[in-house]
Amino acid sequence: MRPPYQLHHLRRLLPACLLILASAASARTMPYPQVDDDTAGSTVQVRAPAAATIFVTPDQASEIAGSYSMSNGWHTKVAMVSGRYIEARIDGEKPMRLRSIGKDTFVSRDGKVSMRFREGEFADGMTMSFVPDTGLAQVVVLSSRMAQR
Repeated sequence: MRPPYQLHHLRRLLPACLLILASAASARTMPYPQVDDDTAGSTVQVRAPAAATIFVTPDQASEIAGSYSMSNGWHTKVAMVSGRYIEARIDGEKPMRLRSIGKDTFVSRDGKVSMRFREGEFADGMTMSFVPDTGLAQVVVLSSRMAQR
C-alpha cells in the first residue's frame, strides 16, 4: 500500500533538506586560511621559484581596496600596505600579508593563500584560493563581490 500523497513527497524532500543544512553548516565551520610568514621547521618542501614582486600603482590599489562578501559568508577587508603588498583580514582573524606577483594577483609568502582581483562581469569581484590544512591535498576556492570601498 502506498503512503498518502503528502507523506510520499515529504520522504523525498527530507534528504534534500538535510543536504542543504549540512552544506551550510560546513561553510560556517570551514577553517580560515593560515599564513606562515616564518617558514622555518624540520620539513622538506619543494617549491617553484618565487615570482618577482610587482609594484602596484595608487590607481590600481584604490580599485581593489575595500570590503568583500565571500561566497561562504566570510567578510574580507583588503587594504594596501605598500606599493607591493596588501593586507587582507577575514572576519576577526589575524591579517594576512600578500605580495603582488602579477596584474591584480597577490600571494602569501608561503604560497598557501592567493587572491585575484577585478574578476567577474563588472571587474568588482575577487577569487581567493587557499590550502586549509597542510596535511591534506586540497585547495579551497571562494569568490566574492565588492561589498563597499
